[in-house]
Amino acid sequence: MTPPTVSATHRKRKPFYSTLWVQVLFAMVLAVIFGYISPTHAIAMKPLGDAFIRLITMIITLVIFCTVVSGIAGMQDMKKVGRVGGKALLYFEIVSTIALGMGFVAGNLFHPGSGFNVDANTLDSKAVAEYSGQAKAQSITDFLMHLIPSTVVDAFAKGDILQVVLVAILFGFALSAAGRACQPIVTFVDGLTQALFSLVNILMKFAPIGAFGAMAFTIGKYGLSSLGPLARLIATFYGTCALFVIVVLGAISWAAGFNIFKFLMYIKEEILLVLATSSSETALPTLMEKLEKLGCSKSLVGLVVPTGYTFNTDGSSLYMTLAALFVAQATNTHLSILEQFTIFSVAVLTSKGASGVQGAAFIALVGTLSVIPAIPVAGMALILGIDRFMSMFRALINMIGNGVATVVVARWENELDHSALSAALRG
Repeated sequence: MTPPTVSATHRKRKPFYSTLWVQVLFAMVLAVIFGYISPTHAIAMKPLGDAFIRLITMIITLVIFCTVVSGIAGMQDMKKVGRVGGKALLYFEIVSTIALGMGFVAGNLFHPGSGFNVDANTLDSKAVAEYSGQAKAQSITDFLMHLIPSTVVDAFAKGDILQVVLVAILFGFALSAAGRACQPIVTFVDGLTQALFSLVNILMKFAPIGAFGAMAFTIGKYGLSSLGPLARLIATFYGTCALFVIVVLGAISWAAGFNIFKFLMYIKEEILLVLATSSSETALPTLMEKLEKLGCSKSLVGLVVPTGYTFNTDGSSLYMTLAALFVAQATNTHLSILEQFTIFSVAVLTSKGASGVQGAAFIALVGTLSVIPAIPVAGMALILGIDRFMSMFRALINMIGNGVATVVVARWENELDHSALSAALRG
């Protein structure tokens, strides 16, 4: 007689405290308490967060390269690669432009900088000088030239995601064109991809430690009291981000056949990790892995997610337009419709490349403001102290936006397993 089968509902479940999201959440709560009680010791925890971020970023370029190469080399129709890339870029441009517009609407509607009456001459311009040196007006030609690395090795050495994507796309096309002659290389890349994702799973064991270190440093360094004077700006930004996710991404998700709230629950580990580290790059490898389990094809995930981390920066777009208006309002700088439109137009370009790396969006904003002489760039010193708290939500919206974009493009291309999608979102 055959033994009775054990149903899925009766299988022994893992204790709740052993799940990653619970451990990260607990570490974050503990870090906030520790940072509040002992700021000096909490600041000393910074190396824990930095070390974890380095552990993840050291393999990101390899993960992206292998995934993109493997996906393109496995596609029979090379026209499909161009079609997927074109649709993804069109989607990125439309949605990130909507985000820029929402930032402007929120800034003009709630006036978060009104009442500050700051004299720009009294501000410490040295505080922003470091960022001003890194920021510069970038033309379309400069941006396109930046896509091409000096050497193949240089792209990996600098960790420039978009340059790595370009190299991977070209290499993938070459392998596909060579056919069977290069099949051993394709097999090797596939094997290396599996090894890298296994390595990611090992490194994620240290996520709670990294989250604790990063959050403890943030609270210890800046303190919750620093949020008080700029509470209106923070509340406006957080509220606009929430509205963008619920309304804009929610509508897009609904049109694509899935629920945004169930999707957010599905990536809850990545959400907590991004909030703790203020960097969306720490969640990139596991996000790609989860999107594949969600039913998106491997090749499409490899193309859309890495490209989106540079071109689809919804959170950074929201922040840049809102923060620009805040600085103008706080320094009583009147902006004409033409000047506001100029900021919007420049931000469309400068927001590209303001990916999950800490401080990238702040640097891009300094570069944007530099094209409007009427706005004192020194005004950025007003929000420098709370930028870490703003960075949390910038990186979070960037990550969520890229996850939604991948599912949407996969559905457009019929590269989405709807049964896998439904099963994963049901938990």
